[in-house]
Amino acid sequence: MIKVAPSILSADFVNLERDIRSLPAAGADYVHVDVMDGMFVPNITIGIPVVAAISRIAPLPLDVHLMIERPIRYVDAFCKAGSSILTLHVEADTQENTLEALRRIRENGVRAAISVKPNTPAEAVLPFLPLCDLILVMTVEPGFGGQSFLHSTMPKLHQLRQWIDEQNPACELEVDGGVNVETAKICRDNGANVLVAGSAYFKAADPAAFVRAVKA
Repeated sequence: MIKVAPSILSADFVNLERDIRSLPAAGADYVHVDVMDGMFVPNITIGIPVVAAISRIAPLPLDVHLMIERPIRYVDAFCKAGSSILTLHVEADTQENTLEALRRIRENGVRAAISVKPNTPAEAVLPFLPLCDLILVMTVEPGFGGQSFLHSTMPKLHQLRQWIDEQNPACELEVDGGVNVETAKICRDNGANVLVAGSAYFKAADPAAFVRAVKA
């Protein structure tokens, strides 16, 4: 089943509760929350208190994507704030710390996930795959919304789908960046089953029609 996770980075922050509460009616499956620290990526977004506030009103699971340095420092707090899925970047810390962070996420009863930037090889995921409930492939450089989709990431996505099917079939495969109706089909064809959409969703004249087209 294909799932859609609208990224609230592109929502109206003045009316954030309204936009989040509207997601189920449009057919969305997750609320994608981008957390950026201005260090790992050149942008700053939201932190733990806002995630906790969102979790109190969100009608869908929170898919929280940490784009921060050394996320092991904060995984327990983000779990307690209401994350349903908590994603760390493989590039953000040592392998040892990342493995420990994934274990702690799972101990908190939260689904653990790993993300890779566009230029990071698929092989970087392998040490973490047994502990992952989701793998996120960035199809733009992380940090800002509205970027163009990088077709060069599709061989990596296809390879990860093969490894997931062989080693951890319950793991979901997500893409984030430049997803629209056209690129969504390319991602689905290469094995993705969770599609993050920011600008394309929130700027759509009919978000429900957009979700139906992306899932088709």
